[in-house]
Amino acid sequence: MFYRNNIEKLRSWAKEKDRKPLVLRGARQVGKTTIVEMFAKDFDQYIYLNLEKERENKLFDGSFDIENLLDAIFFLKDAEKNHGKTLLFIDEIQNSPNAVATLRYLYEEAKHLYVIAAGSLLETLIDNTISFPVGRVEYLPVRPCSFDEYLMAIGEDKSLELVKQGVVPKYAHDKLTMLFNNYSVIGGMPEILNEYSESRDMHRLGNIYDRLIVSYEDDVEKYARNQTMANVVRYIIDSAFQYAGSRITFANFGKSNYRSREMGEAFRTLEKAMLLQLIYPVTRTTLPIEEKLGFSPKLLMLDTGLVNYSAGLQKQLVVSKNIDDVYNGRIAEHIAGQELLCLTPSVRSKLNFWVPKKTNAQAEIDYVLPWNDILIPVEVKSGASGTLRSLHRFIDEAPHNIAIRIYAGHFNVENTKTINGKPFRLINLPFYLISQIESLLVRNC
Repeated sequence: MFYRNNIEKLRSWAKEKDRKPLVLRGARQVGKTTIVEMFAKDFDQYIYLNLEKERENKLFDGSFDIENLLDAIFFLKDAEKNHGKTLLFIDEIQNSPNAVATLRYLYEEAKHLYVIAAGSLLETLIDNTISFPVGRVEYLPVRPCSFDEYLMAIGEDKSLELVKQGVVPKYAHDKLTMLFNNYSVIGGMPEILNEYSESRDMHRLGNIYDRLIVSYEDDVEKYARNQTMANVVRYIIDSAFQYAGSRITFANFGKSNYRSREMGEAFRTLEKAMLLQLIYPVTRTTLPIEEKLGFSPKLLMLDTGLVNYSAGLQKQLVVSKNIDDVYNGRIAEHIAGQELLCLTPSVRSKLNFWVPKKTNAQAEIDYVLPWNDILIPVEVKSGASGTLRSLHRFIDEAPHNIAIRIYAGHFNVENTKTINGKPFRLINLPFYLISQIESLLVRNC
C-alpha cells in the first residue's frame, strides 16, 4: 500500500500532550483501516479490534469496568500491558454504542494508550443511536487520495518533488498536466490506485468501480431510517453521478417523482456518510461565510473517478488534452473541488461557491477560499483573463484584489484590471498545483 498524507496528521496527534481518542470519519473504502495499519509501524505494539466480530464486540457489553476491560482486551489479543507504546484501533465501532461511550473512559483513565476508532457507517448514526463523548474525542476526515498521493502511488517521486516545491520548470509542465489528467480520469479511490499502479491499464478498473458502487448500494438499508427513505437513497446513489458538478433541486431530482422534503433528507443522510457534499452558495465577498441554504446547491460526489465511470466519460477524458473541454467543464470543476476538499483539516469543513445578491444577475464563481481574513474567488476555466466576467464582478465588490484561476496553462501571476478598471492580482494556477495553493498565496500576495 502506498503512503497517505494522513499518516503525518496521525503522527502529530500522537505527539499531543492532552491526546484524546481519535475518530476517523470517511466513506467506505477510502482507506481508513489501511492508514492505521501503516501508522501502527511507529508503535511497539498494535492491537486491532473489529466490532463486526461477535467475540470482540462482546468485550463492550458493559460487563467490565475500564480496568478489567483493558485486561480482557490484552488477554484476548495475546498482548502485554506494559510493552512500550501501544496503539489500540477499534474498527467498525458503530456496531457498539457501549464502545463509543467507552472512549471517554479510555481518555480519562488510560492515557498511556493511543486509541483510534473508525466505522464505515459512523456518520449516519451519530445523530441517532450513537452519542460521542463531547470534548473527549477528536476527529480526522479521511477522503479519497489527492493528486500528491496519486503521484506517490505510481512512483512519480520526482514529479511529486517538483509539485511540492511549487515551482515547476516549463519542461515539466506537459508531463505533470498529463499525469493530472490521468488522475482526473481514474480518481482517488485507494483500491483503484493500487490496481492502476501495478497494471497501468484503465480497462482493468471497471470491475473495481462496479464493486465500490454496489457496496454503497448494499449499505442503503443501514443509511435509511425506513423503507421509503431506503428507496430514495438508492435512487440517489444510482443516478446522482451524472449530475456531479451541477446545481440541483431536491424536488423531482433526476426526473423522479420524489418530493423536496424526502429527497432533501436522503441527500443530507448521504452527506453525513461522506458519499457526497452539497455545496451551497454565498452572496458576500467578505468573511464570515454565510451559506444561503435556500438556494439550490451544487453536487460534489465522493470521487471524480466514480463520476467518470458512472457517467461514461472516461474515454472522452482520455482523448481530450484539456479536461476543461469535457462535460461542459464540470469534470474540471469537480476534480478541483475534490483537491480543495483534501486540503481541509476538519470533518466540518465545506466548500462554497459565490453568486451575486441580485437573483437576476448572471454571475457565478466556482469556489471561494477563506484565507487569512479575506475570501478569495477561485475560478476553474481556461480562456484569457479578460473573459472572466464573474470573477471581475466579485473583485469589484470585494475589499481586496486577489483572485485565483485554476486552468491547464503554466503557473504565472498576472497584474490586470477588471472590466470596470479595478487593478487586481490574478494567480493562474495549473491543476497539478492545487495542493500548493496556500503556500503560493503566501509567496505571491
